[in-house]
Amino acid sequence: MKPYTDFNWNTLITQLPNPHFLQTREWAQVKEKYGWQAMPFVWYEGEKLVAAAMILKRTLSIRGFAARLSVFYIPKGPLMDWENESLRERVLSDLEEFAKKQGAIFIKIDPDVVLGKGIPESEDEQINLGGQKLQSALTKRGWRYSDDQIQFRNTVLVDVQEDEEEILMRMKSKTRYNIRLAGRKGVKVRVGTSGDWAMLYKMYAETSVRDGFAIRDESYYRTVWETFNLQSPALSRAEGSALNPIAEPLIAEVDGEPVAAIFIFYFAERAYYVYGMSTTNHRNKMPTYLLQWEAMKRAKERGCTHYDLWGAPEVFDESDDMWGVFRFKSGLGGEVVRTLGAWDHAPNAFWYKIYTELIPRVLDVMRSRGKKKTQKNID
Repeated sequence: MKPYTDFNWNTLITQLPNPHFLQTREWAQVKEKYGWQAMPFVWYEGEKLVAAAMILKRTLSIRGFAARLSVFYIPKGPLMDWENESLRERVLSDLEEFAKKQGAIFIKIDPDVVLGKGIPESEDEQINLGGQKLQSALTKRGWRYSDDQIQFRNTVLVDVQEDEEEILMRMKSKTRYNIRLAGRKGVKVRVGTSGDWAMLYKMYAETSVRDGFAIRDESYYRTVWETFNLQSPALSRAEGSALNPIAEPLIAEVDGEPVAAIFIFYFAERAYYVYGMSTTNHRNKMPTYLLQWEAMKRAKERGCTHYDLWGAPEVFDESDDMWGVFRFKSGLGGEVVRTLGAWDHAPNAFWYKIYTELIPRVLDVMRSRGKKKTQKNID
């Protein structure tokens, strides 16, 4: 386990299985502006790179205690061949020792290891035995499935390698109808620019209030969008490149009026639908359907193999909060992919218990305040 200091981190991690935009240098730069320290590490066998992890560290100062405690998080990592047992044991041992020496409350990993595909107990369900074995291996080492799942554990992946007609034919007939209806009703989709960001945040805020989910303040999203912005001078050379993550907003308009938008991130042959927003105007013209279709086509044009719809239910029935969104996504012709999720190793059992009991309460309060602040800003 060695620190990595060279500039070409993004190029490096594309050599490993399942490179993710949350493991890129740009995402680390975003998090560093909000209290995290980025710590890139690599593992080699001889001259060959075999694993990498962009570790994020956050130091906590707890009033009344002299100790300065920290937590560590590896979003969508470490990156490696998780079925290589000797490598897996080596990397996990190194991370456990690293967390202990750093005085961490816990270290959280969140690798994109597939447990299965398809909805559980359906005819299409496929089990990945490698993922199941990894669950057992983590449990035996004392890791535990985290109560705090930062990212979506499950998602829907659309294969965009086939021609457009074949991609459309995999969709549900109602979805195809709505895509064509949007075109007939005059919905137009354009690529947004930085000049649209204030409008996009306002639309996102309105969506969060309407649908009951909490979001951060505008400065956070501007930081993300500026860091990954296709028009940024630092990224201008990266257009069309799989080695540099970029993002772009797609905006649906009716007679020049923005009515819906999505942000798409591109990295290493995969596109990700990360943020979605809409107004209540012209919803009967189905702008969100056309947006998703245009996003798939743009992903295909950039050489992506898959379009990640970024989130599916934890429990696949109507009791799950994401069920309504999932019904929309499931019509787009993708495949449900269920992954390992986030797992924690806690060198300090006492503080881990305190942290896991206290933090959810704090977050509930913060989310409630955030929703009220968002509503106030809109008003």
